[in-house]
Amino acid sequence: MNKIINILKPTGMTSHDVVSCVRRTLNMKKVGHTGTLDPDAAGVLPICLGRATKVSELILNKDKSYICELTLGIETDTYDSSGTILYRNDDLNIEESKIREAFKSQEGEINQMPPVYSALKVNGQKMCDLARKGKADSIDIKPRKVNIKKIEILNISNNKITFYVKCSKGTYVRSICHDIGEYLNCGGHMSFLLRNSSGKFNLDNAITLEELEDLKNNGHLEDHLYDVDYVLDNLDAVDLKPSAQKYYTNGGVIDSRRFNIKESKNSDAENYLVRVYCENIFIGVGKILKDNNTMTLKSDKLFI
Repeated sequence: MNKIINILKPTGMTSHDVVSCVRRTLNMKKVGHTGTLDPDAAGVLPICLGRATKVSELILNKDKSYICELTLGIETDTYDSSGTILYRNDDLNIEESKIREAFKSQEGEINQMPPVYSALKVNGQKMCDLARKGKADSIDIKPRKVNIKKIEILNISNNKITFYVKCSKGTYVRSICHDIGEYLNCGGHMSFLLRNSSGKFNLDNAITLEELEDLKNNGHLEDHLYDVDYVLDNLDAVDLKPSAQKYYTNGGVIDSRRFNIKESKNSDAENYLVRVYCENIFIGVGKILKDNNTMTLKSDKLFI
């Protein structure tokens, strides 16, 4: 079974907990998630099964969207409600225009400082592990460039602000909340997070872990499994000639006379990944290599 399934992660579980549960339910060893969702967060968590784990990194690179609640006036060390309170301000009097200005400051390409309580590694060690050992002050945290493609306030109720955000890979919504609190000089933390979507997967096509077990027992699981190429539609499609398939799957480099580009979105790029088909059957991800006037195709990930 080399497929992808969209799980609705509940709060209180780590992403690894979800993977372990799917592994047990489906009796499979090779299972992996496509981007960590914090234990206190819920929502879309695509899970790769079997050889589909080979493309987990490609799914991880997709944009994600969230519904989040920011609580102003309380700052925590983890930037969310699970952490220790560092600062509290119960006397808030912030104009709505100032709040909207703070949100505007988070839009577009920004340099974001990740939370010290995160799975990012410094010298081979997770920052969160170092922080729990009391070494937070010794960690050299570097800002990362992220793209906040859309951020929209949905509701303001006293010190709680609900908002929608669509962002690039690597964005910490906790940091958005923390940074808005700093901008307003009152502190703030993330008090709720729901991941709406991850690439093509959304809440509408997500299933719970309980539903997964029922579907498996009732023989209807297939209806909720997605082919690997379903999530790779941003890549060009290449049609490999049948006579070249064996040579290609054995690691050979194929010249342009033995394949046709069916869908071209990245034709100006020098080297780029493509979906590879042979007689309309998806066989893997390949790489187009350009050198002067020549174009060749080499296998990157095989699924046959």
